[in-house]
Amino acid sequence: MIYLGKIVNTHGIKGEIRIISDFKYKEDVFKINNSLYIENNKYIIKSHRKHKIYDMVTLDSIDSIEKAEQFKGLNVYIDRNEYNFEILDDDLIGLDVYDNSLYKGKVIEVLKGIKYDFIVVDGKKRHTIPNIPEFVENIDLDKKIINIKYIRGLDNED
Repeated sequence: MIYLGKIVNTHGIKGEIRIISDFKYKEDVFKINNSLYIENNKYIIKSHRKHKIYDMVTLDSIDSIEKAEQFKGLNVYIDRNEYNFEILDDDLIGLDVYDNSLYKGKVIEVLKGIKYDFIVVDGKKRHTIPNIPEFVENIDLDKKIINIKYIRGLDNED
């Protein structure tokens, strides 16, 4: 299961829920007839719309404000097997990072940026590297490694 977001409130009286999500591929997820999971229960999306920073969703079997209110504060997930995502942020955590053949450390976090994300690498020093092709050369999930291109300053570790 992949974390999609959190139900922060209801909207209206017909069971619409307000989800806050920064999931990278949410435009592929929030589609009619796709599945969402809340507390290990599967729900089918009946409608979706954007409203400010929220994704407004109605789900099968949640057709009143009373039913929707029970979901406030709960996390929403998707089943990765239902989608064809290449590499997700969670996949990067724990991967070994190399600059050429020099080990730089492990990815400990992925930070969301406005234009692109950053990977945080913890080694002799902690580094924040933009996750863009100019810096990240290759990600190999099978070998659990990331190869980065030479970055001036990374080689001056003490």
